[in-house]
Amino acid sequence: MPRFPISRRPWLLPAMLLSAAALVIAPQGAWTAPVQNSAAKQGAGAPKSKQGSGTTAKPAAPARPKPTWPVKGPDPRPGSILPNKRIVAYYGNPLSKRMGILGEVPPDEMLKRLEREVKAWERADSTTPVVPALHLIAVVAQGSAGRDGMYRARMSDSLVERVYGWAQRHKAIMFLDIQVAKSTLQAELPRLAPFLMRPDVHLGLDPEFSMKRGGAPGKRIGTYDAADINYAIDMLGDLVDKHNLPPKVLVIHRFTRPMLTNASKIKLDPRVQVVIHMDGWGPPWMKKDSYQAYVYAEPVQYTGFKLFYKNDTKKGNPLMKPADVLALFPKPLYIQYQ
Repeated sequence: MPRFPISRRPWLLPAMLLSAAALVIAPQGAWTAPVQNSAAKQGAGAPKSKQGSGTTAKPAAPARPKPTWPVKGPDPRPGSILPNKRIVAYYGNPLSKRMGILGEVPPDEMLKRLEREVKAWERADSTTPVVPALHLIAVVAQGSAGRDGMYRARMSDSLVERVYGWAQRHKAIMFLDIQVAKSTLQAELPRLAPFLMRPDVHLGLDPEFSMKRGGAPGKRIGTYDAADINYAIDMLGDLVDKHNLPPKVLVIHRFTRPMLTNASKIKLDPRVQVVIHMDGWGPPWMKKDSYQAYVYAEPVQYTGFKLFYKNDTKKGNPLMKPADVLALFPKPLYIQYQ
């Protein structure tokens, strides 16, 4: 059975037969790299001159300006979810037990667990109502090229409808997550427009599996630029206008700096609410450091945080509780469980 050729991660997922022509091999999560500029972890400090060597170290680069939160942007439109509500989502794909909690357990059990998490967040922050969500990986990166050489598999409309039905029955919203691999947003998003034009369906983009710089998914970490994100914002905004919809939420995964380039050039549009979502796994200190380095340090609009039931805890570390996540600044408004 083929395997995802991953060298940067401590796991390899078995292939799963999706149809007669497609093998789906998808990540269970991304390892959170230690933050390289964390003085507390690496004892970093300003360079000092070498005494008696006749040379002087270069002066330290000027400090970056302190990030400004909350971000100044357009006022939320009527019907906006953020910032007055918090989204708590279950992530995955029902065709695999190893891509996340959404498919790991039977649907009824999964939805009951989601309800318990929603109540826990409501208890932890009674001032912020919680909106439950199902976050489906609708385009899945592959370990093999496939017939078209794009290294991705598109989920069927019937699968999307099945998960959408679960969401509707439990008064939840839905996200469609896209792992383009060697394809593009321009090729993948328009075919999902019939779903995205629904008022309760939103979008997630995963730069890790955008292989625009070459390589196969899993062999290196991919990237998006602000221009890619702005394309998605424009498309969602057009759907909002055309179909008289409430604003869309756009979630962008991030756990390294190169995954998202020119973040300051992501445009803020009142029709689309942008969330930069820290989705790396590891011990709590590492997750917090990554949030500081890759989300807090480069403000876009709103923030998110992922919790992994298995990968965060498999080395004996505790799963962060709502109170732990709420201690972050800014407080994440999108919470995802995998």
